Amino acid sequence: MSTIESPPTDVTTGLTAAQVAERVAAGRTNDVPARASRTVGEIVRANVFTRFNAIVGVLFAIILVIGPIQDGLFGFVIIINTGIGIFQELRAKRTLERLAIVGEARPRVRRDGTTAELTPSGVVLDDVIELGPGDKIVVDGIVLAADGLEVDESLLTGESDPVHKQVGDQVLSGSFVAAGGGAQQATKVGREAYAAKLAEEASKFTLVNSELRSGIDKILKIITYLLVPAAALIIWSQFRTVGNDLPEALRGMVAALVPMVPEGLVLLTSIAFAVGVIRLGKRNCLVQELPAIEGLARVDTVCADKTGTLTENGMRLSRVAALGGHAEQDARVALGALGVSDKRPNASLVAIAEACPSPAWTVSATQPFSSARKWSGASFGDRGNWVLGAPDVLLPEGSPDAVEAERIGSEGLRVLLLGSCTGQVDDPAGPGAIDPVALVVLEQKVRPEAAGTLAYFAEQDVDVKVISGDNALSVGAVASSLGLTGAHAPIDARELPETDKELLADEVSGGTVFGRVTPAQKRAMVGALQSRGRTVAMTGDGVNDVLALKDADIGVAMGSGSPATRAVAQIVLLDDSFATLPHVVAEGRRVIGNIERVANLFLTKTVYSVLLAIAIGAIGVPFPFLPRHLTLIGSLTIGIPAFFLALAPNTERARTGFVKRVLRLAAPSGIIAGVGTVVTYLIVRTDPGATEIQQKTAAVLTLYLIATGVLAVVARPFAMWKVALILASLAAFAYALLTPLPFGRDFWQLDAGDTRTMLVGLAVAVVGIVLVEIANLVITRRLARATPEH
Repeated sequence: MSTIESPPTDVTTGLTAAQVAERVAAGRTNDVPARASRTVGEIVRANVFTRFNAIVGVLFAIILVIGPIQDGLFGFVIIINTGIGIFQELRAKRTLERLAIVGEARPRVRRDGTTAELTPSGVVLDDVIELGPGDKIVVDGIVLAADGLEVDESLLTGESDPVHKQVGDQVLSGSFVAAGGGAQQATKVGREAYAAKLAEEASKFTLVNSELRSGIDKILKIITYLLVPAAALIIWSQFRTVGNDLPEALRGMVAALVPMVPEGLVLLTSIAFAVGVIRLGKRNCLVQELPAIEGLARVDTVCADKTGTLTENGMRLSRVAALGGHAEQDARVALGALGVSDKRPNASLVAIAEACPSPAWTVSATQPFSSARKWSGASFGDRGNWVLGAPDVLLPEGSPDAVEAERIGSEGLRVLLLGSCTGQVDDPAGPGAIDPVALVVLEQKVRPEAAGTLAYFAEQDVDVKVISGDNALSVGAVASSLGLTGAHAPIDARELPETDKELLADEVSGGTVFGRVTPAQKRAMVGALQSRGRTVAMTGDGVNDVLALKDADIGVAMGSGSPATRAVAQIVLLDDSFATLPHVVAEGRRVIGNIERVANLFLTKTVYSVLLAIAIGAIGVPFPFLPRHLTLIGSLTIGIPAFFLALAPNTERARTGFVKRVLRLAAPSGIIAGVGTVVTYLIVRTDPGATEIQQKTAAVLTLYLIATGVLAVVARPFAMWKVALILASLAAFAYALLTPLPFGRDFWQLDAGDTRTMLVGLAVAVVGIVLVEIANLVITRRLARATPEH
């Protein structure tokens, strides 16, 4: 590593272009890979080299050797499905990586005396980085300048209280600025930085911690254990029944084993998630963790901040109401001085600065705004000490000025108090006695899409709780104007119990609108809801929302919000539109609900395949199907319908217990289908006038019709396209069974010429379909009784 010249001593200029080039050449860059997804090679390997592709590949190779090729059609289906899986994930990869670039934190770096926004990877060793409220610290460093700088290190240490930083103190990557501002010098970059490994792992495109995926893996593991004994039994059985005809015995084994593997279930799960990511990407929604789609499908409570969620971030100064004999013009002068005293002003100060020109007062001390304090201020030497903040925090309770501020706030306006104080604003003992000077009234614009979004959640039985740091009456007025049920009775969070968690859970569960909520309270309220079995999504855009976003089941950040909120959230709404959230919830429900639907189909096939292998092996008769027969049945009742069902609309809220619910329907349906097929085959084998192929055709008819009955149950509630899908399946089967045309009965080796065997197959199938309907009815009623109402 080449020698690096000493870092700059002038904080205001930063590195020169030559110094930057020298560090880049030496490899002293912030080169942590921030992958949004797997590489192309990893995607191909993950989709091709799977345990189940290996099993099916071996069976396909056996058919290629012994023939005919029609019995190996299942192999081509696997090739096509794998190709689709690779294509869809590559498409999702490109979407995620494009969106991740848009949503990443962009540090402000000083170089050659100017400040520019860079990507995190553009930072080099010794760079001077400006820090402001909400900024994510992307590299380790030391503080070069501090102006009321407070850094929240909760994401690293778990401690929620911000840490005051002075010049020379260390700051760590992964933390963020809670209040104040300053500058840092980068001392550790790239993989040397404290949070580099955590950041790299957190940005991966992954399916971990997904109940859906873990449930499917559990099912597949059980199936794997069943394959070996089933294969041994069926091989022994086939050799015993067909003698030394090795090709026929192997065909029977392949026919028995292939349908046991629900290979399409994993594929369709990946496709459904990938399509969900792409659809949400088109709505400017960045899914940072794939399980977030599944998590939102389970959400029954949304906690929303008012500012930036129900209302737009921008504000306008409505009026300045002077108090206590003070002149409005004097108040506006002081407001103009405060408006330019903060280098990184919040939305309120921006609106004030736009309306009140600066008098060019000299600042002697500042106190940046903090969500915990709920006020900010500045000292101007002989011009006095001035504070600006929440009236109900700075004024005595019940005072005439506090009552007036509350009255104005009840109209849905934001009200701040301008006051002069006796002490310096940065005095640890506090600003001292406050003389009220004026009430500053700000107007907030309600987001036009907010009312429709709240109405959607009400229709979907999702509770919305507005949790804000603003005055409770003001928040309640805004929420009431949007038609939110329960908004007429807002709750002041300062009256909530602090130590009694049960009582807090009661209050939060029963309330709808909460004002004057501190960051710690937001976090506690999320925990209280979770303690009552709620699945909570938290939306927010400010630093004060970070802890709650982190603890919520699903964190949703606004794209224009602070980098800290975007860093901890699973979902980022890049266009800041609250109206996108219903689409995210709907996408999650569509994905999870449909995967559960198709899982019923795949596992029904697995159950009847295992039962057939065991029963036929134990009875000691030839296997009733050729591999092509089961390819035909599987394609028409599972493969093709499942693809359409997996992408269909679905608004049912996802629930826990995926594996149990799926097996409740799949197990009895599979047993009915398997037993019905064996009964048909054993009956028709007693008919001396029927050929072997006619006997197998009767078994094919029974299994197909019962499987179609299961498809009809899973596809409910019916829509025209679902009815058309089932009718198309029946028509395709009739074509394969009855016509001598290409890809007809000769191709599939079916013969429906024996009336008696066909009637037996039809009669058993009708009984089987009735039993499937009865089983579904009983299971549905039990599930309805077992589902708790929240």
